[in-house]
Amino acid sequence: MIPIAHPVFDDNEIDAVSAVIRSGVIASGEQVLSFEKEFAQYCSTLDAIATNNGTTALHTGLLACGIHQGDEVIVPSFTFFATASSVSMCGAKPIMVDVCEESFEINPDAIVESVTSKTKAIIGVHLFGQPCNIAAILDVCEDHNLIFIEDCAQAHGAEYHGKKVGSFGAIGCFSFYPTKNMTTGEGGMITTNDVSIAERCRRLINHGQEKKYLHTEIGYNYRLTDIGAAIGRVQLRKLNVMNQKRNNNASFFSRNIHHPDITLPTIQEGCSHVFHQYVIRVRDNKRDDLVSWLSEHGVGTAVHYPIPVNEQPVYSDSQNPPCPVSSKLAKEVLSLPVYPDLSEMELSHICDSINRWS
Repeated sequence: MIPIAHPVFDDNEIDAVSAVIRSGVIASGEQVLSFEKEFAQYCSTLDAIATNNGTTALHTGLLACGIHQGDEVIVPSFTFFATASSVSMCGAKPIMVDVCEESFEINPDAIVESVTSKTKAIIGVHLFGQPCNIAAILDVCEDHNLIFIEDCAQAHGAEYHGKKVGSFGAIGCFSFYPTKNMTTGEGGMITTNDVSIAERCRRLINHGQEKKYLHTEIGYNYRLTDIGAAIGRVQLRKLNVMNQKRNNNASFFSRNIHHPDITLPTIQEGCSHVFHQYVIRVRDNKRDDLVSWLSEHGVGTAVHYPIPVNEQPVYSDSQNPPCPVSSKLAKEVLSLPVYPDLSEMELSHICDSINRWS
């Protein structure tokens, strides 16, 4: 079976982890500090703050931006649950809006319609590895004095008009879960160009400590370990190559998948896609049949995401408006394996299996 995803490791990660274990310093230490510095340099931001996962990066970053009880934060309805739940974790209310059918990204027109006097921020998700319409969102933020927050969990290394994602908003939040374009096992990162935001993030992830044993606010234990950081430093050095392989695999699919019931993904103008997922759309309620067919032929798939956030039970009483595009996409999307070390034989097998499906 060709899996839907798996991390790409070699002896470099093993050696890096072994060195940390032999050092005896496995908690947050010099490896974390080096990883933060290198990641900030990669994203061309002033600072980066490592956390223990992508959700805690979002939660910490939102708090550091001043999101609190009574605020509203606009988020896309078609995204992973943590985009919205991190807002709720701050005591604020996520306002889910619809997305664009072609790009899967948050619809700027829907954002404008949802801005109220309580709106404090907009989270733009760079879904599946493609930047959202940053320019349009920044215009809305400027017009209404709102904070722009980037959810970069699936877009490590993606660029918008030649500039890395994570460098446009007040903060950018990344995840290093094992299926992501780069991994630390579990981990996250907050990028920012704001010194005060960076300082508060560092307090919040470490029990609200201003300095050792001096706690100036209630914080959390959201620190990344040196073991995770050591893996991340190796993965970061490989990231551009791994992303290029993902793009090569995506191009292979786009050239070789030909089926009347399938719509292939598109790349929006000015965007550099890194294909965290290669997401096709299957028409006429035939997705489950294709999933079964591909499984029978040794190809793993996944549905990202079968239930839009605004339709999740926990938000059933939130009075969010319907998001018809998100509902439609949730019934049609299907992710194919696109990870870097797929062989040409495996790529061909995936395409041939799809093309022979009837």
